[in-house]
Amino acid sequence: MKKQLSFLLSFVLIVIGSYAQTKPVAKTEKIKVWGNCEMCKSKIEKAATAAGASYALWNEEAKILTVKYTAAKTTNLKIQQKVAAAGYDTQDVTATDEAYKNLPECCQYDRKATEKKEETKPVNQ
Repeated sequence: MKKQLSFLLSFVLIVIGSYAQTKPVAKTEKIKVWGNCEMCKSKIEKAATAAGASYALWNEEAKILTVKYTAAKTTNLKIQQKVAAAGYDTQDVTATDEAYKNLPECCQYDRKATEKKEETKPVNQ
């Protein structure tokens, strides 16, 4: 009888424990991304989903990328890095000059909005 009660109690605890585990929380965030056209929209959204976003929608007028993702799968920074690797500056990550130059002419936006921080080099004395 004790074995059956012990087994039943263990089973109940396992079931309760499995239900107590929380689902991964989906985050929704907005990221400023520079670009110009429908082709940019497609590339930006594709880069965001390739970085792990389950949803990506870029508003061309507002220059805002809305993403949904699970923190266990990706991060805001990883999404921005992937978008920048595609050639588009984001609020926190600047695309390399090479990635930017590889964009079609219609996609080459005014980069003054995301000025690069220059590295200070020691002055030789």
